[in-house]
Amino acid sequence: MASKTTNPFTFLQQVRSETAKVTWPSRRETVISTIMVLVFAVIAMIFFFAADQLMALGVELILGIGR
Repeated sequence: MASKTTNPFTFLQQVRSETAKVTWPSRRETVISTIMVLVFAVIAMIFFFAADQLMALGVELILGIGR
């Protein structure tokens, strides 16, 4: 298989033209998405903390070890 090389100038032109095609999110969309990620991370943190505490309680009750 023959390798096809492109000179750096042509490569940068192609990168610039492809980057121009990208639809970038607005500042508002970025802020809303960031807030949503943080809220869901907190929800997941609370869920896994509660699940861990319940499992620890179950192990303590069943086996009498822990804590």
